[in-house]
Amino acid sequence: MRVITGTARGRRLKEPQGMDIRPTTDKVKESMFSILQFDIEGRRVLDLFGGTGQLGIEALSRGASEVVFVDKSAAALKLIRENLELCGLSDRARVRNGDSLAYLRSGEKFDLVFLDPPYDTGLLEQALQDIAGFDICREHGIIMAESPADAVLPPLAAPYRLYREYRYGRIKLTVYHRQGNEE
Repeated sequence: MRVITGTARGRRLKEPQGMDIRPTTDKVKESMFSILQFDIEGRRVLDLFGGTGQLGIEALSRGASEVVFVDKSAAALKLIRENLELCGLSDRARVRNGDSLAYLRSGEKFDLVFLDPPYDTGLLEQALQDIAGFDICREHGIIMAESPADAVLPPLAAPYRLYREYRYGRIKLTVYHRQGNEE
């Protein structure tokens, strides 16, 4: 696991021990950030199921103004903090201990949301519904969800809409957009 580009380019991140955390592969992460390349700088980002912190750290390295990491695992929170320190990005990050779904009720608004919860738990589908229900994205916000390629993700209520799906072997990236007031 490494930071692909930006201020922390090339930094190797600490990886989890055991199988409780499943990091996004470098290939999928590169594809994800190619999709988002013009939508990161200066943006406020939520890495909802933080894990290793690599998605939010990549966003910070590429110029995101702030990233909030949320996870309920003490091991994940420790790993996120260590990786932020390793990359010198702690000053623009907030690490929150707690239930990711409960955090969506905080009232905070974000420009970009990363969703990569444990597979086959129903957490991804519930998080998508809650994001739309609590309307946590700012106008023209983006949700990037990682899931197994065969997962069927729900449509979201307006002003959210499915933008596009990308498949990479057994992994699927699903992008949702929040529309603005131009409708």
